[in-house]
Amino acid sequence: MSSLKINNVSKTYANGVKALQNITLEIPTGMFGLLGPNGAGKSTLMRTIATLQEADKGSITLGDLNVLEQKHEVRKILGYLPQQFGVYPKISAEQLLNHLAVLKGLTNAPERKEMVQALLHKTNLYEKRKQHLGGFSGGMKQRFGIAQALLTNPKLLIVDEPTAGLDPAERNRFYNLLCELGENTVVILSTHIVDDVKELCNNMAIINQGQVLLKGNPLDVINDIEGKIYQKTIHKNELKEYKENYQVVADKLFIGKPVITILSDTEPGNGFQPIASSLEDVYFSQIFNHNSKR
Repeated sequence: MSSLKINNVSKTYANGVKALQNITLEIPTGMFGLLGPNGAGKSTLMRTIATLQEADKGSITLGDLNVLEQKHEVRKILGYLPQQFGVYPKISAEQLLNHLAVLKGLTNAPERKEMVQALLHKTNLYEKRKQHLGGFSGGMKQRFGIAQALLTNPKLLIVDEPTAGLDPAERNRFYNLLCELGENTVVILSTHIVDDVKELCNNMAIINQGQVLLKGNPLDVINDIEGKIYQKTIHKNELKEYKENYQVVADKLFIGKPVITILSDTEPGNGFQPIASSLEDVYFSQIFNHNSKR
């Protein structure tokens, strides 16, 4: 399958918010992580790729398909799990999945039944297939969303904050499912959970305020800041001063005391200890740099 190519895509809403500003990305087959804080433009980009929203300018292609113009053709090979999705509460998981399969063009009844049952097994919902969706927990509804996104074996799969509401065991099962799919499919994982990207994705991008700040392989971008990350425990009343004098990429409490993490090209001294770099450090340093330039 060819890669997904996004070229100079922009979107400004009627209220003046620039949701996307000249986004350019090439996303190959496999798992691609899209990281960014809430309001960064992730969902706008996902909806645009999923043919649910128009772009003001730019182009998106998937192989020979023009995503922005050949919407009907794209939808035949698209699986989409939005951040928020509704279900009919008084219908069973099996009935609704079968209904959605018909809408997606699976008209052969035996094939459709086999597909629906396989997806219910895959998402660990088979035992609950007769239960009304209104009685499902948040995690079960999320798994149902995953099942519907996988109908018709999509060539392009978009999942927006997919692990919300999943317990650790469900999350691991979902990760394994995504990795399996990523062998033959372009899978875009939009999230603000940094570890999801590190564990799953060969390629990633960080976006903030509608702009791409960084793109690359997670391990490569972690290596790029190796030896530049330092940590120190401070007093609460010192935090403001340290933020003024250092590039503080994270601060959190440990046994009631603030521990700050900084990015520094040179040995900072002053009691700072070097620590191994992480993707979280890359993420926060990129967001910090971008926000400080505004």
